[in-house]
Amino acid sequence: MKKFIQEIRESEELRTPGSIYHRHLPGFAGDFREIPSWFSAEIRLRLEAQGIKKLFSHQVAALDLIRFGENVVVSTPTASGKSLIYNLAAAEAARADPGSRALYLFPLKALEQDQVRALGETFGGILTADIYDGDTPQSQRTRIRKKLPGVLVTNPDMLHAGILPYHANWSEFWPGLKYVVLDELHTYRGIFGSHVSQVLRRLRRVAEHYGSRPQFLFFSATIGNPGELAGALSGLPFREVSESGAPRAGRHFLFCNPSASP
Repeated sequence: MKKFIQEIRESEELRTPGSIYHRHLPGFAGDFREIPSWFSAEIRLRLEAQGIKKLFSHQVAALDLIRFGENVVVSTPTASGKSLIYNLAAAEAARADPGSRALYLFPLKALEQDQVRALGETFGGILTADIYDGDTPQSQRTRIRKKLPGVLVTNPDMLHAGILPYHANWSEFWPGLKYVVLDELHTYRGIFGSHVSQVLRRLRRVAEHYGSRPQFLFFSATIGNPGELAGALSGLPFREVSESGAPRAGRHFLFCNPSASP
């Protein structure tokens, strides 16, 4: 896709007023890989129950990097199975160590609800999840802090205003923090992105205070500079996974350079 966009920018054909540029990108059947052998039998059974017998190549590539302790940014198209990557990583970590924790950050509350529902459907009984945001009643907040979930789902605003200033109330959460997941990376730009970058640095300091150095896993729809943006937001080096193995239909692109007005 990057090469295609560059071709369009450099096209002499489009420089002529009234010209039309047409390009067809053929469909792709997908690049499927076997589920990595290091996943437990229980996780494999959960995937099979959902009809998942193989993974996309980019999912396996990202999971291998995560397994070896890398900070990973995945930038692949919408509906390419990005959420399964971090859910699998968190579920396998929780199965191996019940004290393992993950922090999921989403910019929208609707995404929080979707993820908790998906986690329950696929990994219920292995991985518990709770939403902790501005809509969470006070009674539930106390329960969540006392009975910590495997995955704490929140947003940058709540992390900044309701969790990090009271980090001592979460003293049992921080030592087990293994993954920090930031979805919709492409939304964290401009002033909003600069604020979130400071929140993430504060998060790193708090986690280190309690003896934890979590891996950061960032996910985005296709963007041109995922590694650069992830590094700027977190202050950490990242490994990029941007070649999608998900199937896609063929597409026709038509670009028109309108004629000058009379």
